[in-house]
Amino acid sequence: MFLGVSIVADRFMASIEVITSQERQITIKRPNGEKITTTVRIWNETVSNLTLMALGSSAPEILLSVVEVCGHNFNAGELGPNTIVGSAAFNMFVIIGLCVYVIPDGDTRKVKHLRVFFVTATWSVFAYTWLYLILAVFSPGIVEIWEGLLTLFFFPICVGFAYVADRRLLFYKYMYKRYRAGKQKGMIIETEGEPELPSKVDVEMDGKILNQHGEGFLDGEAGLDTVLDEDEARREMASILRELKQKHPDKEMEQLMELANYQVLMQQQKSRAFYRCQATRIMTGAGNILKKHAADQAKRAVQHNICSEVSVSNFSCTVLFDPGTYQCLENCGSVALNVVRQGRDLTCTVSVDYRTEDGTANAGSDYRSTEGTIVFKPGETEKEIRIDITDDDIFEEDEYFLVHLCNVRVVPEGASSGEANHVDDPAGLGLPCTATVTIFDDDHAGIFSFEEPAVTVSESIGMMEVKVIRNSGARGVVVVPYKTMEGTAKGGGEDFEDTHGVLEFDNDETCKTVRINIIDDEEYEKNKNFFLEIGAPQLLEMSERKGGGIALLGDGVLTKKEEEERRIAEMGRPMLGEHVKLEVIIEESYEFKNTVDKLIKKTNLALLVGTNSWRQQFVEAMTVSSGDDDDDDDDDDKCREEKLPSCFDYVMHFLTVFWKLLFAFVPPTDYWNGWACFCVSISGIGILTAIIGDLASHFGCTVGLKDSVTAVVFVALGTSVPDTFASKVAAIQDQYADASIGNVTGSNAVNVFLGIGVAWSIAAIYHHSKNQVFKVDPGTLAFSVTLFTIFAFICIAVLIYRRRPAIGGELGGPRIPKILTSCLFFSLWLMYIIFSSLEAYCHIQGF
Repeated sequence: MFLGVSIVADRFMASIEVITSQERQITIKRPNGEKITTTVRIWNETVSNLTLMALGSSAPEILLSVVEVCGHNFNAGELGPNTIVGSAAFNMFVIIGLCVYVIPDGDTRKVKHLRVFFVTATWSVFAYTWLYLILAVFSPGIVEIWEGLLTLFFFPICVGFAYVADRRLLFYKYMYKRYRAGKQKGMIIETEGEPELPSKVDVEMDGKILNQHGEGFLDGEAGLDTVLDEDEARREMASILRELKQKHPDKEMEQLMELANYQVLMQQQKSRAFYRCQATRIMTGAGNILKKHAADQAKRAVQHNICSEVSVSNFSCTVLFDPGTYQCLENCGSVALNVVRQGRDLTCTVSVDYRTEDGTANAGSDYRSTEGTIVFKPGETEKEIRIDITDDDIFEEDEYFLVHLCNVRVVPEGASSGEANHVDDPAGLGLPCTATVTIFDDDHAGIFSFEEPAVTVSESIGMMEVKVIRNSGARGVVVVPYKTMEGTAKGGGEDFEDTHGVLEFDNDETCKTVRINIIDDEEYEKNKNFFLEIGAPQLLEMSERKGGGIALLGDGVLTKKEEEERRIAEMGRPMLGEHVKLEVIIEESYEFKNTVDKLIKKTNLALLVGTNSWRQQFVEAMTVSSGDDDDDDDDDDKCREEKLPSCFDYVMHFLTVFWKLLFAFVPPTDYWNGWACFCVSISGIGILTAIIGDLASHFGCTVGLKDSVTAVVFVALGTSVPDTFASKVAAIQDQYADASIGNVTGSNAVNVFLGIGVAWSIAAIYHHSKNQVFKVDPGTLAFSVTLFTIFAFICIAVLIYRRRPAIGGELGGPRIPKILTSCLFFSLWLMYIIFSSLEAYCHIQGF
């Protein structure tokens, strides 16, 4: 039965994860006037932890108490209240003691939201102190209506206090605050005691102004934390991608994206609901959520590659130009174009027609108009087309013309090339099927410029290459000086390496390259610029005629022939073109940025624990997966391989397969944004806890145990096992201790405020309507509460002491203090069990 509760509670916690992961879009106006649209969580983290998360974790205990009272004609029972206290003791002592021990020696985990932890810890102790007061002080043995209702109302008051502490409201706004972005989306870390930076920053969100102290926002999750954390998350993702690129240079971007996605999901701070789902599924043979996700993504990538390869083309073969662009000088005589045949069937004869078409170049004056047919015989894969180029002595701009392929057909054996054969897999044109031929004029020394006035490069490009183009002529040897100049980007190795020199263009040479080293300082958002400038070109020599002798240009007495040559040289002297100063803008790669943004969207953990169809739920219910939870950071490739299930996985799967199939009927979490699953799951938990209550009572009668002893030993232990595994995984994997022990105190308080408050309020109101009083025996329960409260003070004091530098945090630390702390906490739980049992059997004096 406890396994059944664990399975349906897993569905319940999955719905809570989906509900609390809901987001909305907001528009933020930065101080520089830039407007950006981003998404923020609707639920505040602290509020969700103390309401839905705590309810999901404590639902069996709460519902057991309510169902017991309603099932016993609204009379008090011992099983429900003692289960609540026993579960609180197990959570406080055993779970925290285990979390302290499982951290590797020397490592520590600290509570991140310390103010919230203090608030929930205080309310946790107060809740059981209050329980003792209404049992033994205010009205001994009787619970009045106001006591029950006030106990219930303490729940929203507790949540409100925690929210105030988390958001620094009320008196906090008079304290100086400094903001530091956290690593989880929608979270901000604030530190006290230091004044703000002198600059005043106003941020506008959805038409409202937020000043630098964070005042003016209605939603605690939106605002400065959004502005800071979005950038922080993207920078972290960019850093991970760069590291993976360096570690796996042979992998494609899709594979790197999956590795980065897995790594971010592993490092991301997770909610209590996720760890609870993870622990339950590992325990019941459903597998590790993160490993299954990584393996599924790897399988999809492989299947996508296979499908892409299979569905390349429906043609048996294709004909295309390779390459699709050609350049030639005016004096080259002719240009050769390469035509290739590709495809599955190269044994047939294929013919294709071609023809030229004017661009800026004209047929006759610049090139010879050509058309014809190429025939590929069986086995032939390449053919050549030759186009004659017309030479002249007229200075003109560079020009181009086109060559088209058309009318591809399969020629049967014995037929002429003009006869086509109708076959099942016909031949067709591939891309490119049009070639562009550019003719460079060589009658001028050339006009030198960059291709464009500005170019944008990624800071991770390393060595960038800039082309200096020689247009409208290529006669003679010309030198062109160049140099870099600083803009907002600094030279000297800070943003780029200073570069200067001279480019020497040989006769008929039309392009030279300048190489500049760009420094990668791993900035996600970057927008800096510098300039590359070319100076006046200088002619060193030129041809007397094309291909003729060489005459040096100089001063002195010239012959008539030399004067004519000088005149021609002056007409064709080199000059600068339109773009002589190139602006180089250094920023993050656009594709890289898009990749990072896509990965940010994929790191929503609700997508992993949630389901979108009943079919998916039944498939998962019947599937056995490996629950191996070893360290996954040693080898990135291992995270993409799903291990085979172990014998334990199979045993647990067959023990729980009935419950898995039964609760696969619960609506998927995608329906009604998780609320349908939430309602049905909590109903299932209520039904099972009612059955567990009866079974526990019968078990106690059978073995001779009182309900109070059965509750604190067996029922509390059974309902807390999933929380134990969840806290252990959270302690090891999470960067902070909030998810492992921070939520324990909140859950303990919620147990009393809801489990006791709801049940006893209903019973007190019912008895008051009958002119009766609701009687509760304070004896055993009051003793257990008192004992737990004393031990809880000791536990919290030890945790606070462990934050001293000598140990470094609530969890982990040096080996000796770690072992001593765990032994102390385990001893407190054993003493609680022993003393509660002895008092129940009157071996020691109670109240």
